[in-house]
Amino acid sequence: MKAKIKTGIIGGAGYTGGELIRLLLEHPHAEISFVHSKSNAGNKLYHVHEDLMGTTEMTFTDKLHQDIDVLLMCLGHGASKKFLEEHAINEKIKIIDLANDFRSNEHAIFGSRTFVYGLPELNFDKIKSANSIANPGCFATAIQLGLLPLAAHQILSDVYTTGITGSTGAGQSLSPTSHFSWRANNIQAYKTLSHLHLNEIHQSIQQLTTSHCSVNFVPWRGDFTRGIFISSTLTTDLSLEALYSIYQKFYEDQPFTIVSKQPISLKQVVNTNKAIIQLEKLGNKLVVHTAIDNLLKGASGQAVQNMNILFGLDQTIGLKLKSSAF
Repeated sequence: MKAKIKTGIIGGAGYTGGELIRLLLEHPHAEISFVHSKSNAGNKLYHVHEDLMGTTEMTFTDKLHQDIDVLLMCLGHGASKKFLEEHAINEKIKIIDLANDFRSNEHAIFGSRTFVYGLPELNFDKIKSANSIANPGCFATAIQLGLLPLAAHQILSDVYTTGITGSTGAGQSLSPTSHFSWRANNIQAYKTLSHLHLNEIHQSIQQLTTSHCSVNFVPWRGDFTRGIFISSTLTTDLSLEALYSIYQKFYEDQPFTIVSKQPISLKQVVNTNKAIIQLEKLGNKLVVHTAIDNLLKGASGQAVQNMNILFGLDQTIGLKLKSSAF
């Protein structure tokens, strides 16, 4: 492996771009070659991402450089495919796309590229040999990690899921439901039973089980900035002890997915690439709780995890982060 992985970031002015910059600046085996943003070209990175003040003097560029090893795309949903249609990317450059454009198929095809769905806990071997990755969605990551052990053991039934997310999940552009005055002391259900992440969730479940089951999902906008907390309810006759054994075995080699027998909270995962799972059971009703940081394990942290796998590194390099617990 080269001493440093040369990285380029497209759409670097948003939240996921900012988190990628923060992670890659501290990554011992990677360097940032450029950060692309048409609207901010010539501006210092810290003029947009104020947390980078005193950390880097890099500026945004509107130029696309091809002397890189991996291109990380942080564009809005639908914009990644358009960008690739408008720009010929050298086939030697690996691509990790953080948008929804190539998640709809386990192996989405774009020209000569095949985008592998980048959930490491599910597709590690495929990611390792891929040249293009479709990074999973934030809600999709949290829900799938809570359900995949059950699917793998053919005991997954219809699921009723609720999940709450922070305002950063809506992106950096202001909207009526992302203003502080709307979010403060407020919650709201949205996209009930129709969230765009449902397609990739069902797709991943079908990789592991032949039985039909549906995920009925109600997402919520929460009164906080970052993090996702999921509670999925389903029916099973297995004991809680047997279920914990299944989960612990499934994730025993996964460095970021942790199974807890204690109640979990959002603050345990914020600012980390961890997913923490807890089970509760009453009668034949099982509830699976999962917590992640939507900007890290749900986006930029998972992208760096995928980059590490693509280049033969330990998954945890650059991602050994402590949560902001207080």
